[in-house]
Amino acid sequence: MRIRDRLTQEQPTCSFEFFPPKSPAGVDALFTTIAELRDLAPSFVSVTYGAGGSTRDLTIDLVTRIKRETGIEAMAHLTCVGHSRHELRAILERLAAGGIENIMALRGDPPKGSTTFERPVDGFGYGSELIDFINTDSAFDFCLGGGCYPEIHIECDSAERDLAHLKLKADAGVDFLVTQLFFDNQAYFDFVAAAQDAGISVPIVPGIMPVTNNLERLERFGAKIPDELRTAITAAPNEEAIAEIGIGWSTRQCRELLERGVPGLHFYTLNKSTATAQIVNNLRDLLG
Repeated sequence: MRIRDRLTQEQPTCSFEFFPPKSPAGVDALFTTIAELRDLAPSFVSVTYGAGGSTRDLTIDLVTRIKRETGIEAMAHLTCVGHSRHELRAILERLAAGGIENIMALRGDPPKGSTTFERPVDGFGYGSELIDFINTDSAFDFCLGGGCYPEIHIECDSAERDLAHLKLKADAGVDFLVTQLFFDNQAYFDFVAAAQDAGISVPIVPGIMPVTNNLERLERFGAKIPDELRTAITAAPNEEAIAEIGIGWSTRQCRELLERGVPGLHFYTLNKSTATAQIVNNLRDLLG
């Protein structure tokens, strides 16, 4: 199933994102999480690609195994960090051979220990270039997703420049976009309106991550924390209370998004099921 086809249906999608674990025990735990979330009937799940391509083989193995063993549609993340065109083509061939139809095509983060991105020799420096590379190779027929940033990419100096980069992805033929996490719905709606004004017509799926412990990590992604949420989290007596606040906030956030017609919800799960499952169950009247 190509995700672009699912996004054209009336019922909004619900999808989950996982990252490749670092150990065999972690892989087992991940599949336990997937089993726990399977009853929620996700439209698809995705598996990220480590900084600098550090989890390339594991990402490929996981998405093919998820699709084969669980029957859930799986999307592989692919970044151009550290890869030549030849290497990228070989990865794409492996994904196609494994039955993967959907790819999240991204620039990616620098390798661990590096602070800046460096264009690989005979490689790419932007997600839009990777999207164009895949779309113009007649050997492949992938559905392609891309990333976007309602509150501006942390390396970009203006909303206008960020939107111009996004237009390049649209012009390269991206099929849909998934946002970075955010907590203020107005930022999402304003961003979508600006994207449409710029001629970007593909579905833009909001990315959701409930607060489950602290805010520092979320702020590193560039997410702005509303004062109301920050005050509540700061006053919480323990992690259980923080998780309850986070679940409540995300439930209200998602309810408004769905009521205003978003094409779907994409949950950043951190490989855990409890918070995501509770939020989705809270939204059953809207998700079906």
